Amino acid sequence: MNLKITKVFMGLKSLIVCTAAFAATSASAEYRYVGGDISLLPEYEQAGAQYKDHDGKPIAELLPWLHEQGMNAMRVRLFVNPEDYSGADKDANACQDLEYIVPLCKSIKENGFSLLLDFHYSDTWADPAKQWTPKAWENLTDEELYAKIYSYTKECLQTLNDAGATPDFIQPGNEISYGMLWGPVGTSSPKKTFMGSDANWQRLGKLLSQAIKACREECPEAKIVIHTERVAQTDVQANFYNRMKELGVDYDIIGLSYYPYFHGNMAVLKKALDSLTTRFPEKNIMMVETGYSYKWEVPGTDQKVDYPYSDAGQDQFAKELVSLLLSYDKVDGLFWWWMEYNAFGTSLSGWYNAPLFDSTTGRATSALTTICAFAKGNDSSAGLLPDGEGQNAARWYDINGRPVNNPKGPGIYVNGKRKVIIK
Repeated sequence: MNLKITKVFMGLKSLIVCTAAFAATSASAEYRYVGGDISLLPEYEQAGAQYKDHDGKPIAELLPWLHEQGMNAMRVRLFVNPEDYSGADKDANACQDLEYIVPLCKSIKENGFSLLLDFHYSDTWADPAKQWTPKAWENLTDEELYAKIYSYTKECLQTLNDAGATPDFIQPGNEISYGMLWGPVGTSSPKKTFMGSDANWQRLGKLLSQAIKACREECPEAKIVIHTERVAQTDVQANFYNRMKELGVDYDIIGLSYYPYFHGNMAVLKKALDSLTTRFPEKNIMMVETGYSYKWEVPGTDQKVDYPYSDAGQDQFAKELVSLLLSYDKVDGLFWWWMEYNAFGTSLSGWYNAPLFDSTTGRATSALTTICAFAKGNDSSAGLLPDGEGQNAARWYDINGRPVNNPKGPGIYVNGKRKVIIK
């Protein structure tokens, strides 16, 4: 049978035709989500941060502009009561209580984004090194904690639902490779989970199951993300998700953190993704945290990095990351962490150096455009073409920007600057 080739030029008509054809010829393809954690956006906007586009023109409203660029999902973190935390590492940026996030989440939804809600279940940053129980929960027994995490999760989700800000994805815990709700701050023997700590694994399973029960009841359409960050330790990573299966934890998506300056080069991430997709083929995977500096070394860096600290270096990292993630059918989410950090025009300061805006100029970095190419249907296929090849009509690419030699099967392809439908 001869293939029928129809060339469709860019524009509204082509977008409608392409979308319909793509649905018909690639029904098994996953919708991809791309965006970032923007939990401090209200702080920057209130302080008068000046966000600019790539050409240096002021952006009137950031969320609508980000949506125009091709982003379709945003992540927001939630602490229990940040004012209660008094540790030496207290950080003003860990300020997102329920009252803080409701208007932000509502704005995210109103601007057409999917919402990923990240429960920290702590008064401060929860990560592999610290998962301290909120001060108000410190004296609860484990049985009481199981009830508390259920009621707290349920109340928070009810509040968001009532505000018209229902999450589409929910993380019950942040980077919980070694468990959560360890005990009071500084506990010498917290209830961490390790590969052999059976009792603590049982405890974590009950905590997660109670939190997820509340999620299923209040947000039945939301997908549950279980978030870890052991990409450099595939045995620990695999053990964690094997334990989730053994414990009967009801979740939908494996969520990962990956930072090259902490975890290693892209080969490390590929090994982790190969392991997960082989061992847990029934689960989708999201990169819920990633990033790379556009100018200075990130404090605490302990890995040799493959990219210069520059706009071009950040963009090179983003291009290689997008290319790698697109090679896995089960990877359907990419979120850049603290992407909104921008002190330009303000008196604010911060320790993180890897946002998607240059704090010395306010301009969007090149990587912002690059990561948007991860999302299916953002009509940026031509932007995926390697530099200098956009006009080469002899080169073909699939809808995700991967080179194709003489396409023979049905689908949507990019040839030069045109989308081509092969039926």
